[in-house]
Amino acid sequence: MTESPPPAADDSPPLRVAIDAGPLYGHRTGVGVATAGLLDALATRQDIELDPYVVSFRSKPAVGHRRLPMPGIVASHIWARSQWPRIDRWASGAQVIHGTNYVVPPTRLPAVVSVYDCWFLQHTDHASPVVRRAGERLRRAVVAGAFVHASSDDTARHVRELFDTERVTTIRLGLPPAPPPLSSLAAPEVGTTLRGDPFVLAIGTEERRKALPLLVAAFGSVAVEHAELWLVLAGAEGDDSPAVVQAIDALDAPTRARVLRIGAVDDATKHWLLRRAAVLAYPSLDEGFGFPILEAQLASTPVVASDVGAVSEIGGDGVLLVGGRDPAAFAVALGRAIADGGLRLGLIEAGQRNVRRFDWNDTADRLVALYRELAASSAPAAA
Repeated sequence: MTESPPPAADDSPPLRVAIDAGPLYGHRTGVGVATAGLLDALATRQDIELDPYVVSFRSKPAVGHRRLPMPGIVASHIWARSQWPRIDRWASGAQVIHGTNYVVPPTRLPAVVSVYDCWFLQHTDHASPVVRRAGERLRRAVVAGAFVHASSDDTARHVRELFDTERVTTIRLGLPPAPPPLSSLAAPEVGTTLRGDPFVLAIGTEERRKALPLLVAAFGSVAVEHAELWLVLAGAEGDDSPAVVQAIDALDAPTRARVLRIGAVDDATKHWLLRRAAVLAYPSLDEGFGFPILEAQLASTPVVASDVGAVSEIGGDGVLLVGGRDPAAFAVALGRAIADGGLRLGLIEAGQRNVRRFDWNDTADRLVALYRELAASSAPAAA
């Protein structure tokens, strides 16, 4: 099944949907951005009643959100091994359950589970125990009849192959918040170090899937011809941080001094970096969507990315794609995106056209159509 068609008008009464708001709490990852966009778009509709829930004892639920009476770590272990306890007793009359973060609790109700990429399912040896348990829960949910919402056709294809199911549909996400104009953004602390020099930017947790050591090696090559160029790595530490440090240490001293690892950043700093970057680098091993690509296109910043997963599907013609895993090839692409004015302008214009394809209202339309289809298919037949 490819992307769902736009739904027809529907005068049915509002449908009550219990939906996982957990990704909104704590450090806002790409899944958090996706969940926020979904909830905001669905909350404006008259044909849906949302019941946002949180499976965590660490976070204080926001107004309108409720906490399920089960600690998250306990749920992680139990739901990975059984279909109990079901969420039905706490579902408050919900007709559909939507797990927004790879996991939907055990239930007899129609269930939707959002899947954004399948990297951790294909490389379980690189996943933490918590993430591996999420994969086990996802598999149990699909076997039990949950319908998978995939954020891209590439992710949908992997879901079909991994779970041997056709209960999957592509419903693309909307746009992340657009970076404000540079004139309205105060320069962060890192701006003092950069001194107005050009820089290559990477955004994302230092995990193996992001392949940041490859980018560091590529920067070592391109920096030879661009003596004022910096590399800025903005993202929390992860399972590949030791390899990132090792790659930086392998650079010669003058080049190593032009690499900044600034850790996780707030939205204001991220937006300033996106507006000021010479290019956004995205050397991932796999991507199921890729919000930073769209953020860069919204900021009129050229993107150089590995030709993997859903990158070309999401980035369109506004991305300079690099095949293979060769740092030298990535360095050449970075050099072109920095120095070739015509190429830069073409990437920027293509990116600005590309972002017009993504709209949260369209995402909500398609999700509601899916909710109604599932609710109708599970309703008892009339006597």
